[in-house]
Amino acid sequence: MPKQDLEFTAAWPRTLAALEQEGALLVAAGKDGKANPMTIGWGTVGNIWGRRVFIALVRPSRYTYGLLEETTDFTVNVLPAGRERDALLCGTRSGRDCDKLAECGLTAVPARHVQAPVLAECILHYECRVVHRNDVVPAALAPEIRESCYPEGDYHRLFFGEVLATYGDPDAL
Repeated sequence: MPKQDLEFTAAWPRTLAALEQEGALLVAAGKDGKANPMTIGWGTVGNIWGRRVFIALVRPSRYTYGLLEETTDFTVNVLPAGRERDALLCGTRSGRDCDKLAECGLTAVPARHVQAPVLAECILHYECRVVHRNDVVPAALAPEIRESCYPEGDYHRLFFGEVLATYGDPDAL
């Protein structure tokens, strides 16, 4: 069944559940076109500058960070139930060391509006064009968050992606 356009806000409850549980897969592709999925558990959507945005947090130590710095877009993909092991692998292995798509049996297919692909096996996709990058400012962060989330000092960069398309399988939401 082909994926259907979805209302941005209608897709958020399922996305939030994924972020809070197994994670969603952020996919970026470098200048060479090679795609890499990375599990994210932190992110949000909203309306900023009159645009619908998905804000994803990525640490500079992650392979995906370098890909995002090379390009201007990313996709966020929600796996169906039963693929929690794929989310775990994509969150614990580096694309520097392995082909996560091959190891998980995931298929990168062209997105509708951005260079980064979407993952065919996923039930929900957001296509995002980066409109802003902003680093977490340690001194401005609540001390308890700084201590619990950044003991190594590897602070995230926030990637603000304007959502150009939201689509998927409405029966799976």
